[in-house]
Amino acid sequence: MIQATRKQWIKFAVVTLLYLIFLVWVRSWWGLIVVPFIFDIYITKKVPWSFWKKMKNKTARTVMSWVDAIVFALVAVYFVNIYIFQNYQIPTSSLEKSLLVGDFLYVSKMSYGPRVPNTPLSMPLTQHTLPILGTKSYLEWPQWDYKRVAGFGKVKRNDIVVFNFPAGDTVAVNFQQTTDFYSLAYSEGQQMYSNPINMDTLTRAQQKTVYDLYYAGGRRQILRNKKYYGEVLYRPVDRRENYVKRCVGLPGDTLQIVDGQVMIDGKAIENPENLQYNYFVQTTGPYIPEEMFRELGISKDDQMLLQDGGWEGELLAMGLNNRDANRRLTPVYHLPLTEKMRTALSGNKKLISQIVMEPETYAGKMYPLNLYTKWNRNNYGPIWIPEKGATVTLTEDNLPIYERCIVAYEKNRLERREDGLYINGKKTNQYTFKMDYYWMMGDNRHNSADSRYWGFVPEDHIVGKPIMVWLSLDKDRGWFDGRIRWNRIFKWVD
Repeated sequence: MIQATRKQWIKFAVVTLLYLIFLVWVRSWWGLIVVPFIFDIYITKKVPWSFWKKMKNKTARTVMSWVDAIVFALVAVYFVNIYIFQNYQIPTSSLEKSLLVGDFLYVSKMSYGPRVPNTPLSMPLTQHTLPILGTKSYLEWPQWDYKRVAGFGKVKRNDIVVFNFPAGDTVAVNFQQTTDFYSLAYSEGQQMYSNPINMDTLTRAQQKTVYDLYYAGGRRQILRNKKYYGEVLYRPVDRRENYVKRCVGLPGDTLQIVDGQVMIDGKAIENPENLQYNYFVQTTGPYIPEEMFRELGISKDDQMLLQDGGWEGELLAMGLNNRDANRRLTPVYHLPLTEKMRTALSGNKKLISQIVMEPETYAGKMYPLNLYTKWNRNNYGPIWIPEKGATVTLTEDNLPIYERCIVAYEKNRLERREDGLYINGKKTNQYTFKMDYYWMMGDNRHNSADSRYWGFVPEDHIVGKPIMVWLSLDKDRGWFDGRIRWNRIFKWVD
């Protein structure tokens, strides 16, 4: 016969009720198997959950008490990270000056609704790799399908969003910090052909054949040279790298970039206050002092002084031709600048000779990698952003744009046959999208690997919304010389 006090029954009832509310919220009835364990903890006490408290050996009790506390903390952190919030550190300058390298963010999972994890068995506080050991921090099985529970709202235009890197499904380990697998494969494949191909002279079908050769050749080379490229891994959605960008395009929008201005459905959108572009800045002779860099807020990583003579031809072609008394070009810097910073520098006529925006030859290949478009960073599109339930007619001109959504993100089998397209074995030239998609860009427009390079962000990749900067560290300064940016602590993210 069960003998339990009224207090025990009340505790059991309260805990069980809260747990059932949680299960209703996440819509997962598998969690009911935990209820008997809750009943045993509070009522029957058949399982000796705290057996270690009765150990005679004091050292063993102390060790087990620490183990018990650590396990409880890890479980608590696991659920908090998944369903409530997580910490995120800004690693690159792609959102400067809105967010700075060294900012530590509180990222709300509740803002857009937390995702039920694809890989539920994982080590808390790790994304995909265990520190020191270098092994996977998660188990491949089980893997659950995408499901998002109710949150406070949806992604809005100009929201800063944390998301899993869409092109991070496949990674060459030795290059994962520098480029995605697909860009790497196309680049390596293109280098295999000694004579450049003039794509303007080819039909769409011929262009596609060339891109297929590039990718296939580069992929084979990467897979064959593991010593150089590293192991090639596949990662589930929730184990891909976390990125943070600004959402400029919503599902159903038609986006175009004209001379750097983002247009949605033909209308210019409001630009972030601290929008940046890369410029070449030539001085009248002296070097730019470190105090001025500090005043402008340009980190050492973003200060590039072009000192060797190998740059002279390119600089002259850009019109940077100021020379000193010895007929040598005066110092030239490559810097990211906001309009306010550019105006401040150009107004200093004693120090600055000329400022020229970085040419598009520095941009690299735009998305989609397998379509010849002549698009670049400042002039891109128009491109329609897929919306859940919307149907698109597939053509030779738009199939490369939406192929990754159809195959990689929505898990369909797409085949090109002589008589047309087949999706999951059925001939069709139309496709209806199962998810919403978003277009993400950095405020540091020339220093941001974003949707212009790797395309759409599916809704199942959305992690959360940065709410607040709770700590900010400037790695260029010492602890007693302004390393802590006190003016940014507890700053709300705009």
